Amino acid sequence: MATPLKLISHKLCPYVQRAVIALNEKGVAFERLDIDLANKPDWFLKLSPLGKVPVLTVGSGDGEVALFESNVICEYIEETQGGAKLHPDDPLQRAQHRAWMEFGSAILSDLWGLETTTDAAIFESKREAVVAKFARVETALGAGPFFAGSNFSLVDAVFAPIFRYFDVFDEFIDLAVFAKTPKLRKWRTELAKRPSVQAAVGADYPELLRAFLVRYDAHLLKLAA
Repeated sequence: MATPLKLISHKLCPYVQRAVIALNEKGVAFERLDIDLANKPDWFLKLSPLGKVPVLTVGSGDGEVALFESNVICEYIEETQGGAKLHPDDPLQRAQHRAWMEFGSAILSDLWGLETTTDAAIFESKREAVVAKFARVETALGAGPFFAGSNFSLVDAVFAPIFRYFDVFDEFIDLAVFAKTPKLRKWRTELAKRPSVQAAVGADYPELLRAFLVRYDAHLLKLAA
């Protein structure tokens, strides 16, 4: 019998990784289908109004329902699947977590500019924006090891893919974005050890990201040279 959950994915997408981590943390069986975002299939465009991944298709009595937007998908997983709780019980704390999830998306927007620009000035402005945002996150962290202490949460699922970028960036150059954030450095290290985080990408992720940087003639590579 086919699994009722199918995750339509792209191998490099950090938003997909959020959903994969949440599913892995819950111990939920799902099928992952990677597509080429440069050549989107017609069937995918019919499912995704924005033409973006991830899309989670869910079997229901009315047939297959498609959910889009990563945070919506993560919330659905949390609300419908058993296993470990990934949101706090307290409504105020839960709202705060959702806000930090959105803050993670803002960091990803800056990272997109950081990794794709060929312009030195734009690169530095994006680097400074990332540094400033990480400094704000540093003030929200406690003793760890995770965002909310000992409990892994959806905020961790959001930030783990962000940190993963720097595993590859660090091969080329130290961007000094974590120089003044010791709690973030510790958090990054702990998340990298998490099985759900490790399993969110394939073994070819570093190679694919390097190729992506080359394809965009990223300024990051020029700095390394």
